[in-house]
Amino acid sequence: VNLIPFPRLHFFMVGFAPLTSRGSQQYRALTVPELTQQMWDAKNMMCAADPRHGRYLTASAMFRGKMSTKEVDEQMINVQNKNSSYFVEWIPNNVKSSVCD
Repeated sequence: VNLIPFPRLHFFMVGFAPLTSRGSQQYRALTVPELTQQMWDAKNMMCAADPRHGRYLTASAMFRGKMSTKEVDEQMINVQNKNSSYFVEWIPNNVKSSVCD
């Protein structure tokens, strides 16, 4: 699916996870469910807008590291099912994910 379904609706909200400073805590490996939960959290968005006050037209999630693509896909489906009211229903398959080593 095209991330910009309509030319006039081209505003991105970027989320980043894990969002921690180097000195705040020691390094630890996060699980795919933890990363996915943090990615969609309003506190991890790089803008001052709360995504819960609107709806997602499309979304793209990029994971980096050694992880199962199947687990990533399952978590993204879980997010869509749990938060279906935040995704428009008239764009099918509107969440894409990728894994980079």
